[in-house]
Amino acid sequence: MAELVDRLFVHCTELVTLADGPPVGARRGAGMQGLGVVADGAVAVRDGSIVATGPTDAIARAYRAAEELDLSGHVVLPGLVDCHTHPVFAATREAEFHQRCAGADYMAIAAAGGGILSSMRALRALPEAELAARTTQHLWGFLQHGTTAIEAKSGYGLSLDDEVKSLRALGAALAEVPLAARRTFLGAHEFPPEYRDRRDAYVDLVIQQMLPAVRELADDCDVFAEPGVFDRSQSERILRAAKALGFGLRVHADEIQPMGGAELAAAVGALSADHLGRISDAGIEALAHSDTVAVLLPGTIFFLGKPHHAPARRMLAAGCAVALATDFNPGSCFTQSLPLIATIACRQLQMTPEEVLTAMTINAAAALRMDHERGSLHPGKRADLCVLDLPSWRAFGYAFGGNPVALTVVGGRPVLANVAERWPEFFSSGGG
Repeated sequence: MAELVDRLFVHCTELVTLADGPPVGARRGAGMQGLGVVADGAVAVRDGSIVATGPTDAIARAYRAAEELDLSGHVVLPGLVDCHTHPVFAATREAEFHQRCAGADYMAIAAAGGGILSSMRALRALPEAELAARTTQHLWGFLQHGTTAIEAKSGYGLSLDDEVKSLRALGAALAEVPLAARRTFLGAHEFPPEYRDRRDAYVDLVIQQMLPAVRELADDCDVFAEPGVFDRSQSERILRAAKALGFGLRVHADEIQPMGGAELAAAVGALSADHLGRISDAGIEALAHSDTVAVLLPGTIFFLGKPHHAPARRMLAAGCAVALATDFNPGSCFTQSLPLIATIACRQLQMTPEEVLTAMTINAAAALRMDHERGSLHPGKRADLCVLDLPSWRAFGYAFGGNPVALTVVGGRPVLANVAERWPEFFSSGGG
């Protein structure tokens, strides 16, 4: 007799399960090549979790459900995981884009008071309720592109009150959107003008006042470790103080200039080292022999027009655990599309499509310590699905310039359809 479940998703043209590898832990090397693709696949869901996956005929014999969703003509992936984003901001920065198009450099724009400090001024001026409303809009944008879990940073307040405001706004937004998130405090994103000539005093403020004040509002602490921003000593002071308070650690490392950020991330046991456009050989070796996930952000290098993409092939060959993310932010990478990042990673980082899919699912989930629940379609995990209007998984990254995501499913429930009329039983108009 067939077992009763809540919902069946059937006749997926291809179901990419990643279930031919271990259910937890970041994958490395050859382990990033296996996708566990099932032709004419199906997923059985109960109480928001996956009960079973397999060919539709086998799943339909073993399970019955009151609701059945036919996904014929679609490729189905685990819900995408974006493990580096900055969604809490008040205003976009198109003017800086125009400056860069005219030849201005990112660091020169920042030195003139633009960049992060521009976002700081806008955020400080915006009431918390309005900041929460704008953040809510940003979070829906991830779901529109098939992302069901993110890491979300503060970092545009740069004062005690405004960093608290940012994280409270993030919490309010997350309560309105069916998106899983790991919240990161990034008070060490830049030095605010009032501390420009008293940098160690700002580090003291972050350690002594900000970290204790945001402990219940954030899961992790991040630092922009880069020459001209937080130096190696300042970064380590903040990270070790955060670790003592129980925060997980992340590091903006070796993005524009090498400074040993990857080595620092590994030394303090960070969950991730991010950017890594100028990582050293010693940094690659340190990450390869650690549990710290290397989060690569090729969209940022592409958008800024920099020549130094992270050396992904050398990192993969060395055995680093590699993930990919958008770095969604108002200044240097204004996209929430992991499918677009897939194209850039394949062409500019020379990653294979299999590696890219692994880096955006199970490895990104591991960077967020969400891999026990997300990142693959193993039974027992949350039934988060990204449904693509593509003929095959092989077109992921190949087809670019639009949004291939047709439907996003969270906990077994369709929550957003970009073409709602295909599933009228769930959507009377466009999702979100």
